Amino acid sequence: QVQLVESGGGLVQPGESLSLSCEASGFAFSGAIMSWYRQDPDKTREFVASTLHGGRSTNYADSAKGRFTISRDNWRNTLYLQMSNLVPEDTGVYVCHAELYGGVEYWGRGTQVTVSS
Repeated sequence: QVQLVESGGGLVQPGESLSLSCEASGFAFSGAIMSWYRQDPDKTREFVASTLHGGRSTNYADSAKGRFTISRDNWRNTLYLQMSNLVPEDTGVYVCHAELYGGVEYWGRGTQVTVSS
């Protein structure tokens, strides 16, 4: 069975940092393009960051550049997102996404991140 389980969310103040993890199982993690999306209260998903199979190539939304770092550990089948200098606009449910070879896609359930004073 395919599973994407996010963790690490929480309530933080503006300017603080937070690290998220996505533990994957049930598919060839090392061969998948992995991404983070942020889901707003209206259920709209916004792209945050992605990393290709080996993790050397990454892509970020403009809002995340310079503040967020996406990485992956193919030995542990885990995707990470290190977030720094958080602002209230970063608030949302952060969802892990996998795109497998052949175009098959999977979504996690998400972990809540709230940035507030």
